[in-house]
Amino acid sequence: MGHARLNQWLSILLLLFLLMFPGTQGFLVDITYLHSAVAKGAVCLDGSPPAYHFHKGSGAGLNSWLVHHEGGSWCNNVTSCVSRTKTELGSSKYMASQFNFTGILSNQQELNPDFYNWNIIRIRYCDGASFTGDVEPVDPATNLHLRGARIWHAVMEDLLAKGMKNAEKAILTGCSAGGLASILHCDSFRALLPKTCKVKCISDAGFFINAKDISGARRIETFFGQIVATHGSAKNLPSSCTSKMRPELCFFPQYAIQHVQTPIFIINAAYDLWQVSNILVPDAVDPHGNWKICKANISNCSSAQIKTMHKFRLKFLHALRGLGKSEPKGMFIDSCYVHCQTERQEIWFRNDSTVVWKKKLANAIREWFYEEDHPLQKVDCPYPCNPTCYNNVFNVTT
Repeated sequence: MGHARLNQWLSILLLLFLLMFPGTQGFLVDITYLHSAVAKGAVCLDGSPPAYHFHKGSGAGLNSWLVHHEGGSWCNNVTSCVSRTKTELGSSKYMASQFNFTGILSNQQELNPDFYNWNIIRIRYCDGASFTGDVEPVDPATNLHLRGARIWHAVMEDLLAKGMKNAEKAILTGCSAGGLASILHCDSFRALLPKTCKVKCISDAGFFINAKDISGARRIETFFGQIVATHGSAKNLPSSCTSKMRPELCFFPQYAIQHVQTPIFIINAAYDLWQVSNILVPDAVDPHGNWKICKANISNCSSAQIKTMHKFRLKFLHALRGLGKSEPKGMFIDSCYVHCQTERQEIWFRNDSTVVWKKKLANAIREWFYEEDHPLQKVDCPYPCNPTCYNNVFNVTT
């Protein structure tokens, strides 16, 4: 599928953007290769060991754990998965030895006041299916290993042994494809920890909706179906969902989240740039590039294009109804043109951070986690109403 490769490169560009964005503050954390997982078959697409970055907690945060899934789109067939084996999204051989922790991952109290002293882990994403795949056979012609679910369990087992079994507070989170992983693995994460532990999940830019593109086709549904089929993901999706509908639909948060019992918080832009670029207007339906400069910079969009995006926002808000109005389930839905926000310091917590209904993102998460405000479900007014937004802008050639 043509846009699979586009997705991969866009995700890589976004990851680089998070690292290189001017003014970003953070600290470098060394990589840990989980060599013991190889014997269990819990390996990246190329057979290399999985990896994560771990900053140990201190003081009052010694028994508090924040586990973050890295994002990076998906691969939907053998060809696209093999292409990922030559990158950090499919092989730990290409991963940098250190990663810059910012935003919700920061260890500086002034930049991350509520979680700075927690044990903070960033799980590297090298399986291509949001940690859901598990196919036993390996074709010698490709040497492709589709073992994301095994990676997840191996990392969790290692973290439990390193002290997470004594957790008193814990958060499972992630960005993009990692945000989807946080939804799909939320209840499993809860089940691993002590019953006395306060456990909640956060999905950042992971609420991908099942919507038609501007041509009227549901390309994203086909794409997700190919991911689930290629990786053998069905058996690792919530059985309470797959028993009622086709497995590929249970890869969509709007259907899966109805079955999540653990408290969960959704952070998303209603005009999420990945979803606009890949669900609403994939390149396949814009052969003449009429949306090119609009997708690169929302301020360049025509009034007709903005109208189309407003309709997409309404579909997004409708899909969120599955979350319900219960107190354990929160949301922070802004009207920015952005993808992934918790790792960006300027959005997460700073004097000029994005505000929705008088709340900054970090403050909203604190109030929800510690149950200071019920229910905490903040939805922004339509674009361009919010002057505090940090909208992504990409340079393109016409």
